[in-house]
Amino acid sequence: QVQLVESGGGLVQAGGSLRLSCAASGRTFDSYVMGWFRQAPGKEREFVSAITRSGGNTYYADSVKGRFTISRDNAKSTVYLQMNSLKPEDTAVYYCAADLVRYGLTRNAQNYDYWGQGTQVTVSS
Repeated sequence: QVQLVESGGGLVQAGGSLRLSCAASGRTFDSYVMGWFRQAPGKEREFVSAITRSGGNTYYADSVKGRFTISRDNAKSTVYLQMNSLKPEDTAVYYCAADLVRYGLTRNAQNYDYWGQGTQVTVSS
C-alpha cells in the first residue's frame, strides 16, 4: 500500500510559478515510477510528467515541456513539479501517481497504481 499526499497548489497570476510536492509513504519510494497528471473542469485527466525510479529520466507532455520540471528526492520520499511561466490553461487539479510495476515511463493513467487526493492550481489571466 502506498499513500500519496500532494501540496503546494494555489492561486497565481499568469507568468508566475508554483512548486508542487507529493510525499509518499508505505513502501520504499525508489521502487516506483512517479507521475503527475491534471484534470481541468469538464475535461479528462491528462498526463503532465513522469520520472523514473532513480530520477535519471523524465518525460513531459508537449504542453508543459520547457516550463515544468519534475524531480524527486528519494531520501525524502517526495516528488516535485516545478511549474514556471504558468498559463490560465494550466488551471486544474494536479494529482501525483505511483507506478509500482514498470521501470519505464508511461503517460497512460491506467498504468499507475496509486493516486493522491489532488491539489488545486488556479492561474489567473
